[in-house]
Amino acid sequence: MKNVDAALHVRGESQFIDDIAVPEGTLYAAVLSSPIAHGNIIKLNLAPAKNQKGVYGIFTAADIPGNNQIGNIIQDEPLLATKEVHYIGQPIAIVVGESIELARLATEKIEIEFEELPTIFDAREAYAQGQLIVPPDTYSLGNIEETWQQCDVIVEGEADSGGQEHLYLETQGAFAYLTESGRLKVVSSTQSPTNVQRVIARILNWSMHQIEVDVLRLGGGFGGKEEQATPWATMAALAAFKLKKPVKLVLCRDEDMQMTGKRHPYSSDFKIGLTNDGQILAYEVTFYQNAGAASDLSPAVLDRTLFHSTNSYFVPNVKATGISCRTNLPPNTAMRGFGGPQGMFVIEAAIFKAAQEMGIEPSVIQRKNLLQEGHSLIYGMKIQNDHAIRCWEVADKKYEIEKMHKAVQNFNLTHQSKKKGLALMPICFGISFTSTFLNQASALVHVYTDGSVSVSTAAVEMGQGVNMKMRQVAAQIFSIPLAKIKIESTNTTRVANSSPTAASCSADLNGKATQLACVNILERLKKIAAQQLNTKQPDDIEIKNEIVYLRDKPTELMWDKLIFAAYFNRINLSAQVHYATPNIYFDEKKKKGKPFAYHVFGTAIVEATVDCLRGTYQIDTVKVVHDFAKSLNPLIDRGQVEGAIVQGLGWMTIEELMYADDGHLTSDTLSTYKVPDIHFAPQDIQVHFLENSDNPPGIFNSKAIGEPPFLYGIGAYFAILQAMKAFRSDLQIKIFAPLTPEKVLLSLYTL
Repeated sequence: MKNVDAALHVRGESQFIDDIAVPEGTLYAAVLSSPIAHGNIIKLNLAPAKNQKGVYGIFTAADIPGNNQIGNIIQDEPLLATKEVHYIGQPIAIVVGESIELARLATEKIEIEFEELPTIFDAREAYAQGQLIVPPDTYSLGNIEETWQQCDVIVEGEADSGGQEHLYLETQGAFAYLTESGRLKVVSSTQSPTNVQRVIARILNWSMHQIEVDVLRLGGGFGGKEEQATPWATMAALAAFKLKKPVKLVLCRDEDMQMTGKRHPYSSDFKIGLTNDGQILAYEVTFYQNAGAASDLSPAVLDRTLFHSTNSYFVPNVKATGISCRTNLPPNTAMRGFGGPQGMFVIEAAIFKAAQEMGIEPSVIQRKNLLQEGHSLIYGMKIQNDHAIRCWEVADKKYEIEKMHKAVQNFNLTHQSKKKGLALMPICFGISFTSTFLNQASALVHVYTDGSVSVSTAAVEMGQGVNMKMRQVAAQIFSIPLAKIKIESTNTTRVANSSPTAASCSADLNGKATQLACVNILERLKKIAAQQLNTKQPDDIEIKNEIVYLRDKPTELMWDKLIFAAYFNRINLSAQVHYATPNIYFDEKKKKGKPFAYHVFGTAIVEATVDCLRGTYQIDTVKVVHDFAKSLNPLIDRGQVEGAIVQGLGWMTIEELMYADDGHLTSDTLSTYKVPDIHFAPQDIQVHFLENSDNPPGIFNSKAIGEPPFLYGIGAYFAILQAMKAFRSDLQIKIFAPLTPEKVLLSLYTL
């Protein structure tokens, strides 16, 4: 069950946008972007650049034949700025030349002047000035106001979490050219081929059928190519349309980091009320989301934050308010977890602070309040097939939590300058797009006359192994070797009106569609096999390992012969199937419903060691019990968990976005933006697959894997805090992630 794509990657044979052999005469595009965070454009002189030798064209908003708008949820984002700019890096003009070096040089020749305007970079300041993306939204459960008086302990505080750069290995890029019929084909590094197709049609004032978008694979995405791949593909398409020549646009690393949005930073206020024995009775939280200069996916991200504001705990009385604030940063966007991590971090901070107040371990409160079967969540959905407590108990039994606590205590007693901390992180993450209409997918399956199979879906391969899983689905239904199955590129002409590859549900959605398409073909094959074997009961037919069985006995009829017999008898060997997740809904007015097909549960134990003289730390161990249900591919799934954990650790600890006072991103290179490497990664990551777990809504009873394990990284923040408290018991630290070594050192020695 090894991922076949791995061999291509290792040999360097996998093709990405910048590897594609382009036709002779291909031109290259560079983007002139705003050097200021907010201002009016008072002069734009293109002539010096146009006069450069080798420059074929320069395009501004005035050259757009359709609607200069790329916004999705809210149409508040122009492709190219007109009179006003709202963030550093906002595209203003596209310069096309015979080489990328020449095009970039020409952008520097453009004369541009601005009248600078006031800027806002802080979400709370934006809220105070009424700069909102959408009106504030509130979800509630129970009666919080009447509950506070019943609480023995009430704790209030503030918790902030920073943004995070996606840092996909392949930067944003696209290649566009006109076909012989005058239509456009665009090869894009996008998680959302249909959105790219739709926006290009809007910009060019064309119909969608005139545009074909193709995606072979991505060199990583993590949500950063769900919406934000669209403008670059659209710019390449606009230039190709105008010049009637192939155009390629690929950002270099610093351009990508400066011009694209990140994970949303949040600043949040919380209030939590408990009984003396640690039962949470009430929780109130307000999230101030830094959306950046345009909406992008911010309202949907904020919804997910509100949905997951109580993480894996049952809180009978909750009030959660989300405020999406408009600032002068690049529009922030989807990133692994899609707002869920930001919400979960705050309730973990509230529990940590409450535990300090009560003089107990946070794990006491965590364990006492874990979700159980039948508990209602803030959005009205009741927990089913609950494994929150099971994951915790299995982790306790397998890893001996109390023994680990004692080992940490003994270490701290015998070490003066180094201290250890231990934290637990239970998770509960809903699987489905929170916008119900997106929970649909299609698959197109062909069986060729030699018995080989072609599968087309809307799933985009970006390193998560979804192509391998689609091959497994087809191989299992047909009972044929994986070598006989090919996964086609993701293409809007083969699979139309597709949802993004996001929300951890692409294997479920596209896998279910593939399964149904294969079953349709299989039923036809059983009928022709019954004729070949002189039986009137197709149900007596089964295919096992390419052999046709009749009433559980092998026959001489093989897969290849059966396929040719079907073709000879004019049986359709292709199927196109649409699948929509059943029984999900959400009432936007009541803020109640069943938005998720199911939930993923798990528990992580994180241990960290802090050098309290230098402020440095090491994440020693991350031990996880995770609910995979019936894993479709344990090797891929284990890799996804390990990668997600390390990425989550990075968000909580060392990945810090740094901005100058004028809004300029100063951490815009791999030398100034620190990400986890092999030296930072935990010395020991253990992942245990929860036994005896089933999940009928998932493909072959599996559970989604992409986003939930990211949340385990939150445990590292509180493990480090525990170590710091062991060194200095009177420590008072502001809850703000990432908790970099610099912040650790300053916190330990600041009175």
